[in-house]
Amino acid sequence: MKSILIVLLTFVTICSYSQNKTDISLKWKDTDEQKTEISSETGDLYKKLEHHGPAIENEWMGLRLYFDHKVAVDVYNKTRPGLELAEAGWYPTEEQQNEGLGADQYKVGSTVGMGGVRLWNPETKEEMFLDPVTKRTARVKKEAGISYMEVLSEGIPYMGDTIDVLVRVTVFSGHREAKVEAFALSSNPVYFLTGINYHDKTEVRQSDNFICTWGIHPEDVAAVQLNIGGAVLFNPDDFASITKEEKQFELVSEPTKYLSLWVTSACEKEEEINSLESFVRYIEGLGLTK
Repeated sequence: MKSILIVLLTFVTICSYSQNKTDISLKWKDTDEQKTEISSETGDLYKKLEHHGPAIENEWMGLRLYFDHKVAVDVYNKTRPGLELAEAGWYPTEEQQNEGLGADQYKVGSTVGMGGVRLWNPETKEEMFLDPVTKRTARVKKEAGISYMEVLSEGIPYMGDTIDVLVRVTVFSGHREAKVEAFALSSNPVYFLTGINYHDKTEVRQSDNFICTWGIHPEDVAAVQLNIGGAVLFNPDDFASITKEEKQFELVSEPTKYLSLWVTSACEKEEEINSLESFVRYIEGLGLTK
């Protein structure tokens, strides 16, 4: 874990004096004006915001957080390195895809997607959405060497208390992995739930420190379906249980007020990471796995 943090700090320092290869996007649907913050007392602006919530990207992938009860992490896969959100948003045309832009290949549905955050009720053994809320706020920010997005969900009923939960996702210039963090703004520790989903046509590899998938997602907005990889990388000591459920792997944390993990993705059209085997080799070489 320390090795990748040192590498990331080095990248951030270098990129402070060079090009920042990350970007952000948060705006109302059918508008061009970018915002840094948008709030809602209903907690649901899924249909009113471009890409259904805040979005960020690095050279290899785009990520978005759904602005509704799911607060799931979704992925936009790229076939070549570069920044694409400003040009194509989350849904490039078929012509743009044929010219080399990426596409929304990942299918989240009702799951956490790739590293989304929810709560867990230890008494009923049930997943709990970050909902209902008294207010939900999305923020994006681009700084030297990084970009990040946040969703703050306020006033969530949980275990006889009312709590706030902040979910933050950060991308680093020149580095494929993104960091997912969850903060419980509460009097007592909570049980977080995170994980990664899978489908009938995806293969799964699991280790002590990571879970990754590779294959076709049943998405219908891309011009051509491609094999894509998704992965969550984590410290197993942070979790009380890791189980494979019908649609997703569920990682339930130990009681805590802070949780972090890493996510990454790849696509079969990339030059180097273009198969399950190469994706697993890449993950194992990060220094995050045993």
